[in-house]
Amino acid sequence: MKPILSFRLTIFLLTISTLSWAQVIPDSLFKEYEYRNVGPNRGGRVTTVAGVVSEKGTFYMGATGGGVWKTTDYGVTWKNVSDGFFATPSIGDINVSVNNPKLVYVGTGSDGLRSNVITGKGMYKSTDAGKSWTHIGLEKTGHIGAVEIHPEDDNTVFVAAIGQAFEPNEERGVYRTKDGGKTWEKVLYVADSIGAVDLEFAPDNPNTIYATMWRAERKPWTIISGGQQAGGVYKSTDGGNSWAKKTKGLPQGLIGKIDLAVSAANPDLLYALVEAPEEERGMYLSTDRGESFTQVSIDDDASGIGNRPFYYCNVEANPLNANSLYAMANGYFHSVDGGKTWKRKSTPHGDNHDLWINPTDTLVMIQSNDGGANVTTNAGKTWSSQFNQPTAELYQVEPDDQYPYWLYAGQQDNSTIAVPSLPPYDAPAGPDSYWLAVGGCETGPAVPKPGNPDIVYSNCKGNFGVYNKATGQEKQYHIGASDIYSSNPRDLKFRFQRVAPIMVSKHNPDAVYMGSQYLHRTMDDGVTWEIISPDLTAFEADKQVISGSPITRDITGEEYYSTIYSIRESPLNEEIIWVGANDGPVHVTMDGGKNWKNVTPPNMPGGGRVDAVEPSPHNKNKAYFTTLRYQLGDWQPYIYRTNDAGSTWTLLTTGKNGIPEDYPVRVVREDPQQEGLLYAGTEFGMFISFDDGANWQSFQQNLPVTPITDIKVHRDDLVISTMGRSFWILDDISSIDELASLDGKNVAQLFKPRETFRYRYRSTRGNSVPFYPNSGVIIDYYLSADQSADISIKITDSQGNHVRTLSSAAPEKETAEGGPTAMANIRPQQAAKGDLDKSAGFHRFTWDMRHEGAWNKNASRSLRNGPLVVPGTYNITLFVNGQEFSQKAEIKLDPKSAAAGMTSQIIAEQVALSLKVVALQSEAEQLLAKIGEQLEPLEAKYKKKASSRTKAKIDQLEKVKDMLETSSGSYMERKLLSQISYLNRMLNRADQKPGKDAYERYDELKAELEVVKKAYSAL
Repeated sequence: MKPILSFRLTIFLLTISTLSWAQVIPDSLFKEYEYRNVGPNRGGRVTTVAGVVSEKGTFYMGATGGGVWKTTDYGVTWKNVSDGFFATPSIGDINVSVNNPKLVYVGTGSDGLRSNVITGKGMYKSTDAGKSWTHIGLEKTGHIGAVEIHPEDDNTVFVAAIGQAFEPNEERGVYRTKDGGKTWEKVLYVADSIGAVDLEFAPDNPNTIYATMWRAERKPWTIISGGQQAGGVYKSTDGGNSWAKKTKGLPQGLIGKIDLAVSAANPDLLYALVEAPEEERGMYLSTDRGESFTQVSIDDDASGIGNRPFYYCNVEANPLNANSLYAMANGYFHSVDGGKTWKRKSTPHGDNHDLWINPTDTLVMIQSNDGGANVTTNAGKTWSSQFNQPTAELYQVEPDDQYPYWLYAGQQDNSTIAVPSLPPYDAPAGPDSYWLAVGGCETGPAVPKPGNPDIVYSNCKGNFGVYNKATGQEKQYHIGASDIYSSNPRDLKFRFQRVAPIMVSKHNPDAVYMGSQYLHRTMDDGVTWEIISPDLTAFEADKQVISGSPITRDITGEEYYSTIYSIRESPLNEEIIWVGANDGPVHVTMDGGKNWKNVTPPNMPGGGRVDAVEPSPHNKNKAYFTTLRYQLGDWQPYIYRTNDAGSTWTLLTTGKNGIPEDYPVRVVREDPQQEGLLYAGTEFGMFISFDDGANWQSFQQNLPVTPITDIKVHRDDLVISTMGRSFWILDDISSIDELASLDGKNVAQLFKPRETFRYRYRSTRGNSVPFYPNSGVIIDYYLSADQSADISIKITDSQGNHVRTLSSAAPEKETAEGGPTAMANIRPQQAAKGDLDKSAGFHRFTWDMRHEGAWNKNASRSLRNGPLVVPGTYNITLFVNGQEFSQKAEIKLDPKSAAAGMTSQIIAEQVALSLKVVALQSEAEQLLAKIGEQLEPLEAKYKKKASSRTKAKIDQLEKVKDMLETSSGSYMERKLLSQISYLNRMLNRADQKPGKDAYERYDELKAELEVVKKAYSAL
């Protein structure tokens, strides 16, 4: 199911335009705007996997920000099955019924509670193997750690609800439904800060159920995992009606996250991977169904089976061998002696989260980690690829100034990443092979240098580097030159967030900025740095703490609080720089850093993360910023605007003016062409405002539901990064700002096309990732009502010469007599159906920048694939109901070709000769069609009883036909039409000056056609 844009543009648009509409603009007006996924097609974090017992090649995976995906071919290909149904892309657990492979239950909200974790929205159910889904409640549970289906009753399901990651909530605990999710009851509850994280049935008695309870909560500055006897192991022997806490043999003091495993091979054994202090942490075994436990191995640096438990802590038992255990942590471990000893095993990626083993064939498994999901059919000797899952979590997007441009970001759990917006060259390994790592590491950002995209400034957890694509090396210029990893932030000279921002001046590309608590600037690629600001954060002393309490220390820079999080220079004045911190304050300098002013709105709640500051490209005193507060338990959206350099602010998000009250906003950008046209990226999708933020409406279109982490408007494209679904581009938004000025009285409108580059590249199919559309001029037009008569578009060059005609009419059957004359080529382009849509609304058509091609009796081929036009200005005229609407389109030479010495004059020579060849081919095709029109009825009528005269005529026609058409068969001699077609292809594979042989060959072929024409005329 495809998410549908729901636009509710109301009468407020009249305040900024001359729109003569009723109060609502139809959704159909915007249907043509669609985003395309440009990858990378490289997996991101997957926290849960499940298989179908009776279908060995069928598996599901749940990504942290990418939704639910399904494979039916052992992981060779994956398809998203949750888009259009789920209100969140964050998946906690998936379970497929053993009795009914079409029945699937999914709990949302990942159990790996990172700082960028996305909240869940409850439970979903599919009864048709993922084709469709129904929401079945528990919407406020936050994060779900486990879903277990009763082995004998598919309507009885248990759910372990961890709760909201950033605040206490009463919805934590164990839930049970007995009616397939219609109703739920909470059967185990401890406290509003203690949730349930795991569940297991006793394999031989589903009335016996085990659960683990976990004290879990995050703050922006720390991780809370565990407490003094706050959690632990619970057991029910009456189907969940009552529960008893089991403590014998387990740690008696602090206890944290616990994961359980039990094997059908020996149901008496219950394994528990336990977070606890020092020597108490590790693997525990109960031989009496959870009544008592014994520690069988310690989690230490040597084993590593339980490191970073808030993030990992998963154990699975082989269903056919109770002594065979697998532990998922930073490494992937296997034990063959019931957890006493462990051996590290290999998976395609580190940071491991989940494992499902087929209970009927334990060689078949699916495993997940920070690189995606991978399938094995030989118990892990080999694994399926992760380069088929577009689930990258990206922190930002920075386009460069190449042609075509590339997109850069840090990809969580992997590396920095750069992918092209369009294919830059042919890649024999396919479009997936285009991506590059460009220095830094997973956190990014990666920012290309304006004017020299070979240089990329990258960050790795606060460390600055300069990557050079030409050398493949990254020079290291860490500010402070100190290892800040694992330090208490209060003791640091410079506090750098792991995603410390980098900004390169558009006014002076040598000026590069980076933020700690100070704003740093380098003018020599990092060799020397200067501090140009005071501490621009709130710096609350009680937030400067060692992250990870009360059990497991965990300091990766992710929780460094009171750091600069966003930096932007005014597009209008390089002296104006805006800065936002991750603990609330907003500052601005109007003089290049000499003086700073704290312009934080006085009535704004404190402590939020300023994810994006956005100076207006239209007014130097105007700016916007977003603050993210859901990590403090506040889910309100916050976008602020100032028109007076921060002296006063207006809140643009009330929760009732378009962006829902529980959609936190990450980023806002103002369109560089149209003042007041705003784009906002929220935790659950895209929004747009036509009136400078007074009102908002969804601009989701075909985007999947996922957090929008960054937005850039680049060369009239809307470019976005997501936290779980890679990069997306909405091509050519140049007509958006004109939509508000539509006059509903006009029968039609033709929008001005943006300038288009004359690229040659191989496109991909629409469902491909990455998706590269056909190269061409995007033509947008609007019709106020359905048209009874056909509409058409005529394209001419700057001298008025005909280039192409497009129509809404379905093709008529071509005949040789009705085709175009040899040199005229003025017939409308024909296709299997009309090219243009004549229904009411906004429409988009891509002209492939080609002249009309050769005539063909097959209407679907006729006039197709002519030569690319010469760079220049072209007139586009829309004909509707007797009226004409015209615009000019500028087609520019591919800069790569220009850099190689190509000119428009050379291309004009190439096109001129190509058009002659097209005309020659048309003439030959028409002649062949005329011969066929005479020959076919003769052969049909006189096949067996032809007179000698008729037979002679048939023979003569066939001889002429054989001069034109290559006989069927293997390696038959290529005749005239094949030779013309060959010359046509040779001339148009690249931008080039035609060779002497091409001209000579054209003359030869033209002469040959004259011979054939004479032979035909003589009949």
